Amino acid sequence: MLLSVAINEAGYSADDPVLKDIHFSIDAGELVGLIGPNGAGKSTTIKSILGTVKSVKGTCKVSDYAYIPERPLLYERMTLWEYIEFLFTTLNTDESAYMNLAHQLLARFQLTRVIHQYPENFSKGMQQKVMLVLAFLRQAKLYIVDEPFMGLDPRAVKRLLQSLQQAKANGAGILMSTHVLDTAEKICDRFILISDGHMIFQGTLGEIRAHSGLINGSLLDCFDLLTEDESDVGE
Repeated sequence: MLLSVAINEAGYSADDPVLKDIHFSIDAGELVGLIGPNGAGKSTTIKSILGTVKSVKGTCKVSDYAYIPERPLLYERMTLWEYIEFLFTTLNTDESAYMNLAHQLLARFQLTRVIHQYPENFSKGMQQKVMLVLAFLRQAKLYIVDEPFMGLDPRAVKRLLQSLQQAKANGAGILMSTHVLDTAEKICDRFILISDGHMIFQGTLGEIRAHSGLINGSLLDCFDLLTEDESDVGE
């Protein structure tokens, strides 16, 4: 097991929890979608896993991981190649293999021509590609990915999906937070459905369809129905 999450409550202050009763795990070689609308608690769940939420009641056990944030996090006055060289100094890996992989990823995400430029001056989409290159260079056991499609053009989205599938084939586990349900439906092995800070259901698409009663329903249709049911219960 690469990730075990048992959050009873979590939030940015002890008296105002954002999350309640979030429990799930991720094993090697599976891609799990953390699904919900904006404001559902997806990013707070990820921040709780990463240890950046102030108040968490519960436990999150996480293996060696790479994190791809929703918004690029960049230092000033460092070139793209300096980022790559700096990351190498933090890893225990073969230099030749690392540099070969770096050039492959730079080519895959069309960043080769800007390796000596400053990512702080890149467009949002290019900055997100920098985050992807650095994450996949880590070759981590677990990837935690928060809304990865924001700002990416269609070709970059395709390259990202290919990279995620390759990482999965190599035995990595992946937690991907997204509200792009049509894409998630195609690539995820199973799903964790979150609404209003708590988990509605988790399982494969087939299990979600059975739970919702929509035997041939899309992930979006099932989630919409299950969310409506939850709202009715709370009224």
